[in-house]
Amino acid sequence: MTMSRPSLAAAGGAMPRPARHWRLIVSLGIVFFVLLTLYASVLGVLLPNQIQDIDPATKTRTLGIVFAITSVFSTLVTPLAGALSDRTRSRFGRRTPWIVIGGVIGGGAIILVPHGSGIVSVTAFWIVATVSLNSMQPAITTIVADRFVEEQRGFVSGVVGAAMTAGVSAGTIFGGLLAHDLPRAYLILGIAIIVACLGFVALNREPREALPPAPPFHLGAFLKSFWIDPRQHPDFAWAFLGRFTIYMGYQAIVTYLLYILQDYVGLSQGDANGMIARLSSVTFVALVLSGLVSGWLSDRLRRRKPLVFAAGIIMAVAVSAPLIQPNASGMFAYAVLIGLGYGAFMSVDLALMTQVLPAGTGSAEDTGKDLGILTTAVNVPQILSPVLAAMLLGMTGNDYPLLFMVAGAFVLIGACFVLPIRSVR
Repeated sequence: MTMSRPSLAAAGGAMPRPARHWRLIVSLGIVFFVLLTLYASVLGVLLPNQIQDIDPATKTRTLGIVFAITSVFSTLVTPLAGALSDRTRSRFGRRTPWIVIGGVIGGGAIILVPHGSGIVSVTAFWIVATVSLNSMQPAITTIVADRFVEEQRGFVSGVVGAAMTAGVSAGTIFGGLLAHDLPRAYLILGIAIIVACLGFVALNREPREALPPAPPFHLGAFLKSFWIDPRQHPDFAWAFLGRFTIYMGYQAIVTYLLYILQDYVGLSQGDANGMIARLSSVTFVALVLSGLVSGWLSDRLRRRKPLVFAAGIIMAVAVSAPLIQPNASGMFAYAVLIGLGYGAFMSVDLALMTQVLPAGTGSAEDTGKDLGILTTAVNVPQILSPVLAAMLLGMTGNDYPLLFMVAGAFVLIGACFVLPIRSVR
């Protein structure tokens, strides 16, 4: 049985005092809200619109290629940045430099994306933004394990999950409303992530820790540390597979939502953008309620797996709704159900992830690296899912019902992968 790794918070040195405790939770939620607002706006609305304006004839294939290229960078950077943040020793702490530098450079690159004159320059700016933001994300995610004891992580991850899922809806609404003015939309998002990151580190100074010097750097040993043997740490492997497979299905629909509304439901580009905003307004309420209730309930019941499994089932049902009703009503049913399922999944999944980190890979010093590896279970589907979905649509003449069925199967299988986990109830 894999034992969960003791966090710094559990060791007693880094737990914030009550007033700071709430300030930390709220400001942590704000950063994740802004980050997911940015991702949802850009990936779900702004980039698809921008690419359609530049290359309408091959928009589906081009969008898949752009997402694949940028996601390769984010996948490589995330665990690397997490590992390097574990080794960082500075007067500002281990995580703070990564949050500040990643947030500022990422926000600046976001502002430049709409000023790209073609696919190549747009992709280049988005790569810089992706690399920077994915260098920041492991550091901010690790704070949940660094500063909160295990008994509090369900509630904290519920708040973070609710903030993230609310950000997904808010970002989609924001993108839909401002899709006609791309420079202004990107400018607001870039400034928002810079302010959120700087505000977080200003309000929550990283506790001074009596850390030993970082061990000598040896490239071979450093690279080898990223391999976590699934035979020795099966719970970590099952958690990775579950998250990976669920996101494969989820990402296939979210990436092509604009084109689904146009080519499957039959709306114009303008009406589709307006529909995205309305759908996301409905999803927003379901996401927030589901995220907060699920996080609280997982702490109350001291159980994570049943809630993650149930969330996956609800997401699979959501994906099937447009199959039954290929119209606006079906899309609204999808919006409600995906909000309930995805909100519960994100809120409880983060708590579950902090409890399956391999105790044997080193120590609490590896938290950033290990959470970074688990984050690749989100990033890799961003590479594979759009490309495979584009190939499927291309080979079948835009057979969106088949896409819904395949996506639903992935989500359902992913939900089942959490069941073999033994160290978490």
